[in-house]
Amino acid sequence: MGFTKATGDYIDQTTLTEISAGIDWQATPKIASFTAIAGEGYFIDTTSSAITVTLPSSPNAGDEVSIIDYGANASTNNITITSSDNIEGAADNLVLSTDKVSKTLVYSDATKGWLVTTDVAGGAAAPPLTVDYLVVAGGGGSGPDISGGGGAGGLRTSYGGTSGGGSTAESTLLLDIATNYTVTVGSGGAGANGVGNNGSNSVFSTITSTGGGGGSQGTATWIPGDGGSGGASSRGNQGGLQGSGIAGQGYDSGYSSSPAGDGGGGASAQGGNATGSSNPSTGGNGGDGLGVAITGSTTTYAGGGGGGGYYGSGGSGGAGGGGTGGTGNATNTATDGSANLGGGAGGGEQNASVTRSGGSGIVILRYPAYYNVTLGSGLITSSLNTTVGADEKYTIFTAGTGTITFGAA
Repeated sequence: MGFTKATGDYIDQTTLTEISAGIDWQATPKIASFTAIAGEGYFIDTTSSAITVTLPSSPNAGDEVSIIDYGANASTNNITITSSDNIEGAADNLVLSTDKVSKTLVYSDATKGWLVTTDVAGGAAAPPLTVDYLVVAGGGGSGPDISGGGGAGGLRTSYGGTSGGGSTAESTLLLDIATNYTVTVGSGGAGANGVGNNGSNSVFSTITSTGGGGGSQGTATWIPGDGGSGGASSRGNQGGLQGSGIAGQGYDSGYSSSPAGDGGGGASAQGGNATGSSNPSTGGNGGDGLGVAITGSTTTYAGGGGGGGYYGSGGSGGAGGGGTGGTGNATNTATDGSANLGGGAGGGEQNASVTRSGGSGIVILRYPAYYNVTLGSGLITSSLNTTVGADEKYTIFTAGTGTITFGAA
């Protein structure tokens, strides 16, 4: 590397980055926190510990400060830039966590404060941290004795053409490195007497998917749950009600006057109606889930549970983990919703007292290969920073709640 006083240009042969002219570069690398002086540039060496750089107070418009990660250790020991004035229009610190990063900041005014005019990492500008997501909540549980199927967990995604409930895919998120983002994987709702419990919500950053509604035993006393997708009513001829889905997440349950259970709503289709008006009657099918290829191959998520039969067959579970409704012979053939698909539970059958649970949800993120996800405590993954395609990665969260950060790989 070399430094030419006459031009004020500092050339790093690794990054090949020209840093702004007119800066007076200080020859001795900084190894501890310090307050910068306007018009100076600093070599920052975080080999031993993280360093905080405090920008000048009472700056004038056009004042500049430049820094470079001299020790190439910023990914291990971060460089934090702080100021009593705004940085890029916000009161937050600027945390640098990329080896060989170089930044020049220029003071503008009281509104925007210090603005970054040079932003280089490892010899090339870092790509924007744009993150696609699939967030599926836990499916709803079901009740006993001719229950409607549980509703699938709500599904929200930015990847592909559609999201849950027939909506178009949502926008990707533009995020920041070295910032905590919350991830929660919702559990499936437990079965219960009368009406199954709703599934739990799943969360990533600002995106929340709502747990599926619980399937009801189907008299006027038991009201099915509303949620990401609706829990179905059952025994409609005895006062059963319809569970409602949420726009942009999933569909309603079925609704009929049959004595059998209706199907729970799914991410891409409403639950089916039970058929038949007497003994035997057949449970409605669960609404189908939605196929999403965020990991590179298509998997279907968030199918509704099939309704229980009335001395007849139970409804089939919706594609994407929906449980099968029980056949009306009191042998409890109903099944749970599938784990990590957010499927609704299959509805209980005639005279069978055992209930079924919804399947747990899932959170999947896809982002540029330049970055890695770092996990906080409390989260479980089945795949971490897995390469997909030419220049992207994905991470799959299967349980727990906690925070994650993104940083340079």
